[in-house]
Amino acid sequence: MQIGELLDRSAISLRVSAATKRKALAVIAEIAARNFGLDAGEVLDALTAREQAGSTGVGHGVAAPHARLEGLKRLRGVFVRLEHAVDFDSVDDQPVDLIFALFAPKEATGVEHLRALARVSRLLRQSELRQQLRQARTADAIHALLSQEPAQAHRPSAA
Repeated sequence: MQIGELLDRSAISLRVSAATKRKALAVIAEIAARNFGLDAGEVLDALTAREQAGSTGVGHGVAAPHARLEGLKRLRGVFVRLEHAVDFDSVDDQPVDLIFALFAPKEATGVEHLRALARVSRLLRQSELRQQLRQARTADAIHALLSQEPAQAHRPSAA
């Protein structure tokens, strides 16, 4: 499954104002609830429980929170770019401004969820892509950047 298939343009939000990690997660929960027909409180509870097990701040200003939720039929994603980076207890102690949240159906096998999470993590390790995501002006631009990853992953390097 490609990242673009997980992420609807309506689940992308730029210029999000959140002063704390919890507020950023609450914004993500609201976006997920609105787009996927879920309860925002349940989404926030699931994200918060996952964060208590260990931070999903993966470094370089990026976080990849994730949760399994009742009511989902397939893997879904939410992308948020914060106006101001917030402390996320990241592995590199750097604040986070790019957040790609991944949601899986409660009854789904962990394999598909973990593969998608690994794909998101690999993608967001690319410094050039992170810079482009920080400069993109529209949800369409963000979606296009995140959807191009399979071509980048398989493109032969120039000699």
